[in-house]
Amino acid sequence: MKADREQINRLLKTAQGQLSGILKMVEEDRYCVDISNQLMATQSILARANAEVLKAHVSHCVRDAVEGGNAEDKLEEISAILDKLAKR
Repeated sequence: MKADREQINRLLKTAQGQLSGILKMVEEDRYCVDISNQLMATQSILARANAEVLKAHVSHCVRDAVEGGNAEDKLEEISAILDKLAKR
């Protein structure tokens, strides 16, 4: 992985902590809107982590494939990822 590992680890650990907090909120039967807000915040952090990983992939792996004349597979991977994101 070519992304900044420290940043990705920090984001994922933050999301992990938020998920633990959300589980506790569910166990405590907290207000649904509060739980939903925390879920959306966690999704946002995961989306940021994913964006950083994908940016690094394009900057390094895809660029190397293009420069080496082997871009087709990498471009198909990116296209598949974009399709998945569009279905959300």
